[in-house]
Amino acid sequence: QVQLVESGGGVVQAGGSLRLTCEASGRSVSDYSMDWFRRKPGNQAREWVAQIMKSSNVTHYAGSVKGRFTISRDDAKNTVYLQMNNLQPDDTAVYYCCVALPPKFWGQGTQVTVSS
Repeated sequence: QVQLVESGGGVVQAGGSLRLTCEASGRSVSDYSMDWFRRKPGNQAREWVAQIMKSSNVTHYAGSVKGRFTISRDDAKNTVYLQMNNLQPDDTAVYYCCVALPPKFWGQGTQVTVSS
């Protein structure tokens, strides 16, 4: 089992950037494909944002973030990142990382608030 802790959220103006960090312990993230999800205010369901595949590091993105967000990993640091650029108010959400395929071992989330 792997434990995941997200950090790096905060309040930013529209057009700004943030980098979220997901630190893993218990097992190596190199053993897994990894996802970022988000839960927007008032929504019950989490929305998938991005995925990075194990071994190949091929990445996939939701259409709403493609070209603005970049998922990456540093296996030596046992960490996954989400670089978010040109943030918009609609990106306001709690962001979660998890092991992918299927999603499991969720972190506690980090709040991102984008003001207009």
